[in-house]
Amino acid sequence: MDANTKPVILTGDRPTGPLHLGHFVGSLQNRVRFQDDYRQFILVADAQALTDNMGRYGKVHDNVLEVMLDYLAVGIDPAKSTIFIQSQVPELTELTFFYLNLVTVSRLERNPTIKEEIRLRGFERDIPAGFLTYPVSQAADITAFKATHVPVGEDQIPMIEQTNEVVRRFNASVEQEILVECKAVVPEVGRLPGIDGSAKMSKSLGNALNLSATADEVSRAVKMMYTDPDHLRVSDPGKVEGNVVFTYLDAFEPDTAMVADLKAQYQRGGLGDMKVKRVLEDRLQAMLEPIRTRRAAFASDPAEVMLILKRGTEAARAVAAQTLDEVKRAMGLVYFD
Repeated sequence: MDANTKPVILTGDRPTGPLHLGHFVGSLQNRVRFQDDYRQFILVADAQALTDNMGRYGKVHDNVLEVMLDYLAVGIDPAKSTIFIQSQVPELTELTFFYLNLVTVSRLERNPTIKEEIRLRGFERDIPAGFLTYPVSQAADITAFKATHVPVGEDQIPMIEQTNEVVRRFNASVEQEILVECKAVVPEVGRLPGIDGSAKMSKSLGNALNLSATADEVSRAVKMMYTDPDHLRVSDPGKVEGNVVFTYLDAFEPDTAMVADLKAQYQRGGLGDMKVKRVLEDRLQAMLEPIRTRRAAFASDPAEVMLILKRGTEAARAVAAQTLDEVKRAMGLVYFD
């Protein structure tokens, strides 16, 4: 299939820190698979990161390279996927400006994803305007590339619904089918919990295991993982529900029969936490070692990595510029050819 006839998929990350196992199981593995079947655009969302990191410019700037290194290390191929920096594609900002006229403040405030993010950050009514309107920016990111598929977690589905509302309103306003609606692609494996047992793995919560973690850091993290607090003796029956070690084994161990056997032993008693943790550590070390090795090789030449990113950004900008031109022509905003 020719690259231009493939369905288009858009995905990406905010560069607020190195990527971790939660990103790996939730999106990075899929992106490696997607790049053969889709025309894939991967966004490094540095501008969006500033919606709640204003003033921490160095953090966002430095992590663009860190995120790019993680992408390359896991096997995302820039010859197959277009990786680009959001802030370096000004067409996205211009599309956002136009789309803001299609969305009301009350609609943005009703967006369940935004409501939850506002609650988590304690913004209440003191909400940065950029944060409140980032669903519109996201709509610009998606529609600029006429993405037909967007991988998201369950909690992000309202963002895709709002993007499609923008698409329908714009097309209706110009009485043409210029923009394309998209479909949410929800990964089979849900959100990975933190090593402390909390619902979400997060750098800010200090419960994440980075893809770039050393062997010693992996070992320490596994030893700290939350299990069954009532499993006090090896002979005690244990619970696998909510047990982070088994959750990670389900996510990363391909030998499902072996995992099922471990669960059965653990539940009836006679299997200690440390033995299960050793099994998980062996799996994670084997999985992460080649990623660490590739990452170190790419990190030895940061200029070349940034050149790859520059080329991807230039290619992405050409596509976004074409969409912007179609949008402006449909609105009658092209005066000089």
